[in-house]
Amino acid sequence: MAEPVTRPVFFISDGTGITAETLGNSLLTQFAGRYSKHRYPFVSDVTEAHKVIERVSRDATEIDPIVFLTVMDDSVRQSLDALPGIVIDLVQGGLGTLETALGQKATRRHGQAHGISDAETYRDRMAAVEFALEHDDGQSLRVLGLSDVILVGPSRCGKTPTSMYLAIHHGIRAANYPLLDEEFEAQQLPESLVAHTDKLFCLVSSPMHLHQVREERRPGSPYASLDQCRFEISAAKRLCAAHSIPTLDTSTRSIEEIATVLLGFLHRLNSRSNHVPKQ
Repeated sequence: MAEPVTRPVFFISDGTGITAETLGNSLLTQFAGRYSKHRYPFVSDVTEAHKVIERVSRDATEIDPIVFLTVMDDSVRQSLDALPGIVIDLVQGGLGTLETALGQKATRRHGQAHGISDAETYRDRMAAVEFALEHDDGQSLRVLGLSDVILVGPSRCGKTPTSMYLAIHHGIRAANYPLLDEEFEAQQLPESLVAHTDKLFCLVSSPMHLHQVREERRPGSPYASLDQCRFEISAAKRLCAAHSIPTLDTSTRSIEEIATVLLGFLHRLNSRSNHVPKQ
């Protein structure tokens, strides 16, 4: 039986490409398939547009590519009409609808989506990033009570990237703490976390997926063995169930999906404590 063809996907933007990549990936999660993904940021003039068209045309030989666009400038977008494949303009339709509804023309300045338009929000997010870095992998317990959420679980289940994503995109102060063999064997939480059980959220994976991830980091090691991964995942689930800690399997989820689940958890947590959740 022939292997399924991998379809190329391109995220093209006149800015960083974060918006194109985030929205495009969110849409792709609804469809089965294999994709090779490429981001082309800062396509802000016609010359750069022509270069991108050449690259996309060169890479799109076996199957039509999917292209997600977030480009504001009309001349650049018109140049990109020559792109091959399935082109999805993530900006144009929405802007047209808003222009009609609001009775005004959009400024169409590129880079606005990630501009520092709200200094207080920006400072909050930078503070959250600093918090996440300080409290990554359990390396600091200082002011742990100021965290919005504390991610726990076996190592290599996505705690660090999720903490950083929550900080950068949502200003969430996320600490993360790896559970170790001693906690698994004793089926007890680390003493430093006992006072914060209401903020704990456990990330796990499937044993096979965790084994594959760890093999890339430490091939052939006891740490990466399938038996060790099975033990840690099973023990983590039992430990968290005993303490009523929510648990999420991250093995088939994108970081955006993981963050969405955690935002729902924080909303419920903040609702119980009468705090307004972050957006």
